[in-house]
Order: sequence, then C-alpha cells, then structure tokens
Amino acid sequence: MNQTKSTKVKDIKREWHLIDVKNKILGRSASEIALFLMGKAKSNFVRNLDLGDYVVVINAKDVKVTGNKESQKNYYRHSGYPGGFKKETLGDLRERSPEEIIKHAVSGMLPQNKLRAKMLKRLYVFKNEEHKFQDKFLK
Repeated sequence: MNQTKSTKVKDIKREWHLIDVKNKILGRSASEIALFLMGKAKSNFVRNLDLGDYVVVINAKDVKVTGNKESQKNYYRHSGYPGGFKKETLGDLRERSPEEIIKHAVSGMLPQNKLRAKMLKRLYVFKNEEHKFQDKFLK
C-alpha cells in the first residue's frame, strides 16, 4: 500500500531564476514572478510551507504598462502622522524608484498570509542589467 509523503522543511530545494522585464507587460511579468516565489510549479507544493525559489529581476525601469496607466495609476502611502498622506502616479514612481513598481505588483499576487513576507525576501529587483548575483547563474 502506497502512502503519500508530506513535504518537510528539509526537502525544500531552492533554485535561482533571472527574469528580464525589459519591454514586458507589468502584470504578466508579476504573475510569473509570483509563481516562482510561491513554488507552485514544484511537484511537492503545499500551501502551508514556503517552497519558493529566489528571483532576480533586472531592467525594472523598462517594464511596460498598457493604456494610460503611466499617468492615471496611483500609488498611495501614509506616514502615520496627520497630513502624512502621499499620492504618486506610476510615472513619478518610475522616476523615483522603479524597483518598487515590481515589488508592489508581485506583493499583490502573493497570498495574503504570514508566508508573504518570507517570499518577498527572496525577490531581488534591479533597475538596470547590473546585479550582484552573477555567480548564481554561472553554471
């Protein structure tokens, strides 16, 4: 009689993925990145464990959006102090910190539970092609 073996923490094997988002649509790229971070494509996937891989994203400043999102999509944040509400368009955020666009989109596609922060720690976003993880991809 065969029994199904449950996945243990010691069975987790993490890989590295390099994704170039130059001239790719933001949402489609973010969903692909989220799948790698969750580990959903793995055969031993379980929802209660963090089985995801490491993801390095390059060329974040060149990610594309459709329609008028560059001027109409807004990002909001609040400092916690009175009058601390800030509103920023996608175009302004792209000038200030293009890495945040990718992180925000991917964060919204991950499950809203305690594992989300652990998954996001394995996401490394760089605005250009230069990154510090070249040694992970030289095999």
